[in-house]
Order: sequence, then structure tokens, then C-alpha cells
Amino acid sequence: MHYAGLPTTRATRSPLRQNDGGFGGVLSIEVAGGKERALAVASRVKLFTRATSLGGVESLIEHRASMEGPHSLTPQGLLRLSIGLEHVDDLIGDLDQALGG
Repeated sequence: MHYAGLPTTRATRSPLRQNDGGFGGVLSIEVAGGKERALAVASRVKLFTRATSLGGVESLIEHRASMEGPHSLTPQGLLRLSIGLEHVDDLIGDLDQALGG
């Protein structure tokens, strides 16, 4: 998982010091299996909407490399999530079933 609020890597130490107001609801996950599996996961979620906009209150999911085009440097298995107002347990359950867990 990629999330600026995690204190697990050197790259996040500076944002943790600079962002005392908390972090937003955008994170990324890398799905094993590359582009095909990531797209399959995105197509199986039920609560997340497949979209790029980050301005609403609903939870969104996107395959970032597809949005960037054929020369994207984004890992092909990466999905970007924008977390909305749905209950966290429902969102986790939705992702779990989409990942086949």
C-alpha cells in the first residue's frame, strides 16, 4: 500500500512532520498480477465507483496507468483509491471480495 500517512518509509518522514492536520483519503495499492488483475479487481468492486475525479463524497477506484496512457511509468498493477463516506468495514469487505479473499 502507498499512503503518505504511514510512518514506514524514509520518504514519509517529511510529510509526517509537515502535515500535522492529518492526511487525506487517497491511497494506492499494487495488485499482484499486473494490469489484467488490477483491472479485474476494479471491475469487481461494488461500492467503489470507477472514476478519476477526487472531488466527491463517494469512494472511487482507478487504474492509474490506463489513465496516463501507453508511456505511463506507473506500475501496471497499481490501483488508486479515494475513500469516501461509506463505512470503512464495508469498503474493506468490498476490496476483500474483489481481490478474491
